[in-house]
Amino acid sequence: MESKEIELEVNNGDSPPPGDPPPERKEGEEEEEFDFAEAVYDEEKYGKPLTYEKNPGPIKNRSCTDIICCLLFVIFIVGLVVVAYFAFKYGDPRLLVYPVNSNNEICGYGKQTGKPNLLFFDLIACGRMGAGVFVKGCPTPQICVAACPTENDLITPGINTKSDLKYCKDDVDLTTTSKDVATLLSDEDCARYWFKSKPLINRCVPSFLIDVLEEGKNLATEISSSNASAKDAQGNTYDSTVMEAGLNVYGVFLKAKEYGEKIIEDVVTAWWMILIGLLLAMVFAFLWIIIMRWIAGFMVWFTIFAFIGLFGFSAAYTLYQYYELKDSNQEFHIQFSVIQMTMSKPKLFLAFGIISGVILIILLLILLILCSRIRIAISLIKEGSKAVGTMMFTLICPIFPFFLQIIVVGFWLTVAVFLASTGRNQSFEFNNSSEYKDANGSYDYDKIKRATGQFIGEACDNNDSLSGSEFCAFLKNQEENFVLYSQIFNLFMMFWLVNFVIALGQMTLAGAFASYYWAFEKPKDIPAFPILSSLWRCFRYHLGSLAFGSLIIAIVQMIRVALEYVDAKLKGKENPVAKFFVKCLKCCFWCLEKFLKFLNKNAYILIAAHGKNFCTSAKNAFMLIMRNIVRVVVIDKVTDFLLFVSKLVVVAFAAATSYFFFDGRIEFLASFTPSLNFYVVPIVIVTLGSYVIASCFFSVYEMAVDTLFLCFLEDLERNDGSPEKPYYMSKDLRKILGKKNVISPSEKKEF
Repeated sequence: MESKEIELEVNNGDSPPPGDPPPERKEGEEEEEFDFAEAVYDEEKYGKPLTYEKNPGPIKNRSCTDIICCLLFVIFIVGLVVVAYFAFKYGDPRLLVYPVNSNNEICGYGKQTGKPNLLFFDLIACGRMGAGVFVKGCPTPQICVAACPTENDLITPGINTKSDLKYCKDDVDLTTTSKDVATLLSDEDCARYWFKSKPLINRCVPSFLIDVLEEGKNLATEISSSNASAKDAQGNTYDSTVMEAGLNVYGVFLKAKEYGEKIIEDVVTAWWMILIGLLLAMVFAFLWIIIMRWIAGFMVWFTIFAFIGLFGFSAAYTLYQYYELKDSNQEFHIQFSVIQMTMSKPKLFLAFGIISGVILIILLLILLILCSRIRIAISLIKEGSKAVGTMMFTLICPIFPFFLQIIVVGFWLTVAVFLASTGRNQSFEFNNSSEYKDANGSYDYDKIKRATGQFIGEACDNNDSLSGSEFCAFLKNQEENFVLYSQIFNLFMMFWLVNFVIALGQMTLAGAFASYYWAFEKPKDIPAFPILSSLWRCFRYHLGSLAFGSLIIAIVQMIRVALEYVDAKLKGKENPVAKFFVKCLKCCFWCLEKFLKFLNKNAYILIAAHGKNFCTSAKNAFMLIMRNIVRVVVIDKVTDFLLFVSKLVVVAFAAATSYFFFDGRIEFLASFTPSLNFYVVPIVIVTLGSYVIASCFFSVYEMAVDTLFLCFLEDLERNDGSPEKPYYMSKDLRKILGKKNVISPSEKKEF
């Protein structure tokens, strides 16, 4: 290269051509503005730098990868189909919603057609079991009835006759039975008492209990004023205290139902307004992306300075308010339901002023330290914008994986519900088992609570008679329980399939953006259908690699679920050492999952570009990252942060717009503002929905930048800018790094 007309490459601490040592800086040579950090050349730890390839990617001549994992994935899919078949065949979700009588017959169906409501012979006895009644069922007989009682009544032997027995078991014929009234009541063939009731989820619930919750009345007062009286099956009278304690257990459930109904009512009322809010968020996200396509630098700097200005204004305003109010005694009141907090206004403004000031100083320091790195990140975002602009269909690409994930989660929920209903048949052994009764025939409620308490989170231990309870026996014989293992397998497959769909979307985008980067002349050398070509390569060659990577993540997620279960079981237990180790394990596996997701994504990029198997690609990606670790930290993560800020802008826009609308603060739209029970409900839905929308849109940019950045690192190692090994990076990136392609005068051109 002796010709003076040839532009010489400027090595600025980046990878030298393969086989040459890193160049030494000549004395007096001017240092480049951007010190992009030297790559690491410890070959023993991080491998040799990549060598030149004539066709760097995406290569067309490739073979199937990770076939064993692909076959394993298919086998597990078949297993899921089998589990779903048994769930759909033997499960009945109506068991989870509609009541079941003591004969395990669904009210309103089959033999019980025309009798949709469930009546409890002794509702107070049910309540005295505790919260286990909602899981294990009630120990007293239950029958299906056409209508709930319309009055209070108490049957007294010797006073009432058989004709007064309105609610009896289906197999009891009062006209032919030889039993008298007292025997029918003691044998629990007929109800001894009933209250005036209303149907609630097809269960007959005392009217005064519903009035207590809806109107905020006192339960004891309502019981007294309603002249309600009750006795158990043996004729023992329930006093008002026992009745109140027995009925209180239903209060939490009914209150939750009340709030749920109001929330659903709000959603139904404002559904079209919520939809408009989500559409506005989508339009705003799209406009933000379009704007960043041409003026990414301006938008990034505007975002950064907007945050600085926001916290600067916050600090100045709050400190000014503190200066104005410091000698006053004004107070600020905050009320949440029955909780009221009172704070001093001057101190509150001072606290916010200090917090805003500290955040402002931190932002300014970060801006000063990372200014040059942010400029490099902006260049990558611009390059990603150009790639997305060239392949606009990449913007709609995340929609399909998103809907596939919804389908997977929906299928998991459906199978889980059917599986849960296969084991839903209530166990009524309490009715006839002497184990749960005292000598006089009355129920031992403490023993029932202990036996059923296991279903609401209490751990099995060796005290009292718990070791003989049904739940503990169930735990000791898990191998015989199909439902439990099926639910675990179903959950695992949900994790695996969701991660598989995510991996498929990532590899598809990576293949498209890799074809953009490795096109020597853009857009001339870019394939006609880059997304479809990349998707075809994924299905044709790399389903096994996708299954392998997603399997690893699914296993880690299952371990995290198990740790969460153990942590929940340890709550309230006096074992701080166990709690500490569980917390440490949860933290470690959370970090492991994040690292594996990062590594997998980079592995998918190399698989899409070079067609190698998952392990080889993951190793190469890891080594490439470690050889350029400083670059990865200061460029990749700064870019991720800037894109995250863009997501927050979209979410903030949607949240603020929905807040001002539903709070009636937009005057010209005030006539459209609905009357809601909780106006925060549609605001929360719009905010969460806008975050999902923004994540879908900006995930394209994240994948574009990540793919281009990894290809860029490969470009630096494989090529040196010579005519034989020219750089594929854009002119802007070469300018930032001080790189130039050395081209003969006859071939000199910019690409």
